[in-house]
Amino acid sequence: MKHFLWITLIPALLLCACRQTDTNGNASAKADCVLVKDYFPDVVNNIPVTHIERAKFPVIDMHSHDYPVSDEEIAGWIQVMDRVGVEHTAIMHCSWIGRPFEEVVKAYAPYKERFRLWCCFDYTDIDTPEGLERSLQTLERYHEMGAVGIGELGDKGEGDLYARPVEGKGIHIDDSRVKPLLAKCAELKMPVSIHIGEPIWMYLPMDETNDGLPNAAPWHVDTTRCMGYYGLVNTFENAVRDNPSTIFIACHYLNMNHDLPRLAAMLDRYPNMYVDIAARVAESAHTPRATRDFLIKYQDRVLFGTDNGMDAEMYHNIFRVLETNDEHFYVPEYNYHWALSAFNLPDEVLKKIYHDNAERILTEYK
Repeated sequence: MKHFLWITLIPALLLCACRQTDTNGNASAKADCVLVKDYFPDVVNNIPVTHIERAKFPVIDMHSHDYPVSDEEIAGWIQVMDRVGVEHTAIMHCSWIGRPFEEVVKAYAPYKERFRLWCCFDYTDIDTPEGLERSLQTLERYHEMGAVGIGELGDKGEGDLYARPVEGKGIHIDDSRVKPLLAKCAELKMPVSIHIGEPIWMYLPMDETNDGLPNAAPWHVDTTRCMGYYGLVNTFENAVRDNPSTIFIACHYLNMNHDLPRLAAMLDRYPNMYVDIAARVAESAHTPRATRDFLIKYQDRVLFGTDNGMDAEMYHNIFRVLETNDEHFYVPEYNYHWALSAFNLPDEVLKKIYHDNAERILTEYK
């Protein structure tokens, strides 16, 4: 399906109508054949390039997953965390990556000081009183086994399909069937971390007007078959409003980097809402001034996260964006064509985003 999508998009991915290069190798004709997806220019500006090998302050990573496939890989990950300055990492549980929760608990048992475990909701027979009771009991059991929160829930339009062992098909976060589970989360002091929708470019027309096209095309959301972006945001807001004692963490800036004023308004309205910055470096660092202002204003409500594996360079890229004053640089693996610029956040803001806000949720909330 992906191959078919790219084939159908090739004409749209041309910068303009591709003319055949003339016999003299005309440069303009060659440029006409450059694909947007291949456009990652070399920076020619003589400007600072800062390499951040270790975070300026201790880090709590509130959004990662069960990437390792062996004890050796877990140990290797810890070595990377030590080098880059990560105290401990949240292992988010979901259906698309990693093992069943019981196996995750066993795998990470020797490393309890370095990893915090999060679990899914169990939607098995959730429509029946017996099924709901079992789901509540499972939640309590997972909490007793060490789960500190719920997540990553994931709703991209069809319901919480990140759930395990049963997908929450058609079950959105504001569904009445979920409310008893959210109430139990408040009782157990377990924050709820949820991925809502995708970045807005995935919903826009897949044509020359979409400035996120190279990344939008493979992640395109077909809203003829599922709920659209703003409908999903409404389900999230309903749940946050109707469950004021439950802490909600909106993953990836709530996928609202394009509309920070609306995200800010939600944070103003709901003191039980937080956002994490995981896997949204490219989406945030192409509007550095607006994002910097947002992070400074809401410095008490933002959590650090990665969600991009275990590689040291992945951490370095995020630290560079948060800490330095570098500008106009590209990170091709983010699959956008735009240049990024860093935020140069004040130390007091960095400390909160890197560590203190997460520490407050994981300890004081208890």
